[in-house]
Amino acid sequence: MVNIRMWGRALDRMPKLDAEEWQQLDPVAKWLIACRASVLFMTFTAAALGGLMAWRAGSFDLNLWVATTLGLMFAHATNNLLNDLTDSKRGIDRNNYYRNQYGVHVLEDGLLNMRQFWRYVAITGGVAIGLGAWLIWERSGLTLNLMLAGAFFVLFYTWPLKYYGLGEPAVLVVWGPLMVGGTFYVVTGTWSWDVCWLSLVFALGPTTVLFGKHIDKAPADLEKEVRTLPVILGDTLARRTTLAMIIAQYVLCIGLVIAGSYSWTLLLVLISAPGLRQLTEVLSHPKPQAQPENYPDEVWPLWFSAHAFRHTRAFTSLFLLGVILDTAFY
Repeated sequence: MVNIRMWGRALDRMPKLDAEEWQQLDPVAKWLIACRASVLFMTFTAAALGGLMAWRAGSFDLNLWVATTLGLMFAHATNNLLNDLTDSKRGIDRNNYYRNQYGVHVLEDGLLNMRQFWRYVAITGGVAIGLGAWLIWERSGLTLNLMLAGAFFVLFYTWPLKYYGLGEPAVLVVWGPLMVGGTFYVVTGTWSWDVCWLSLVFALGPTTVLFGKHIDKAPADLEKEVRTLPVILGDTLARRTTLAMIIAQYVLCIGLVIAGSYSWTLLLVLISAPGLRQLTEVLSHPKPQAQPENYPDEVWPLWFSAHAFRHTRAFTSLFLLGVILDTAFY
């Protein structure tokens, strides 16, 4: 039976389910949960920003944009599946590891066997490859190079990049120049460094979410010898780095307005400043040892990442709205 409510839950967060609840889900709900669909909005936003820049340049093509957006989202979903597979195979996600505590892990929880899991990977990855192949045929040029670069990060983000402090820089590159700049290129047929620089304002958001998650699970990662960048930096410096990246988003927006590249509408991001104040307070202290009172059970033990995720959603929505209004009226 189709469970629309569960689709919404899966798109909003990572639901915790037991085997009986899993069996009652429809195929779409299972896929959304297995591929961690709640984070796909960041990929959609990256493609939306690239498409908006193409519209702004007077070279928007709806068919190319839709294919690019879907291709990126299915590629991201494939990466999430392979992430869980790799960490499971390497023994990282076993014995109640951090990843198992905040959401369903379809392999470690025994919800899918390997044959079923590979079917998910094949279908999800197949859609991404099929759309990419069509885009290469339609656009050619740098499109193949961009697709190969994306495939590299899909295949090698979990290992070795994440294990040696390169996962976080990779996310900044992927959600910035590669996704936003790449979408602009595929839709318009031209490369724009101006679009790439603007994309960094957006890309810092997903990077702060990843930083937060890796700070949250740094003790578990250190025990498993997964040396993410927060593990290498240490707790205090990692928290300060996360806050610096968040502040940089506001500074970059103000700088773009002062430079005359965009109108005052980009300053709509300042509406999310109250969230920045709260996030500054959160990042000023180590993670609580125990779940705080009234903190949602379905979110804990995520702490820094959950706060960063909420801020990123608010900031990104306002940032995109500011660019849309600037494009429409100025």
